[in-house]
Amino acid sequence: MIRMFMWILMLFGGAAFGLYLDNILFDNIHTNILFHVISFLIGVILFSLVIRISKNTGRTLAKYGRNGNVKRMETNVLVRQGAYKYMRHPMHLGLLFFPLSIAFLIGSPSFILIIAPVEMILMLILIKYFEEREAIKKFGEEYLDYKKQLPWFCLKLTCLKELLKEVPPKL
Repeated sequence: MIRMFMWILMLFGGAAFGLYLDNILFDNIHTNILFHVISFLIGVILFSLVIRISKNTGRTLAKYGRNGNVKRMETNVLVRQGAYKYMRHPMHLGLLFFPLSIAFLIGSPSFILIIAPVEMILMLILIKYFEEREAIKKFGEEYLDYKKQLPWFCLKLTCLKELLKEVPPKL
């Protein structure tokens, strides 16, 4: 519940604060049609990548991360398939770009240049100090070994292809 609140606060708060700062820092930006068309197109591309990565990694977690009767959105098995064989946080890699995609969609230079990068750094801190600790608590030594073998994120072409490869839904 707290995470959902943080997401909502970052997106809506970031958008509102970005638009506020735009009026101060970027006079007349809201009348620049070319900027908004290009920004919107970049936003659509980024947003579609975020959705695809989230869908694929979510399906991978649903397919391999549950053994027995486990709540939806929960896992009890450490997943090492799909993009998870290349990096520990493939879903977070995609979600890192969610604020930036929204910033481009709404065409706010302040959100793009200031707020979204700060939010992305905040997300990295949350991964390091909360997600990693939760995973260690949940999976113990198995996760510590996994952590030694793989980086947080992998930007090699092989990893990115795996990240974007369509994962069929669990039947």
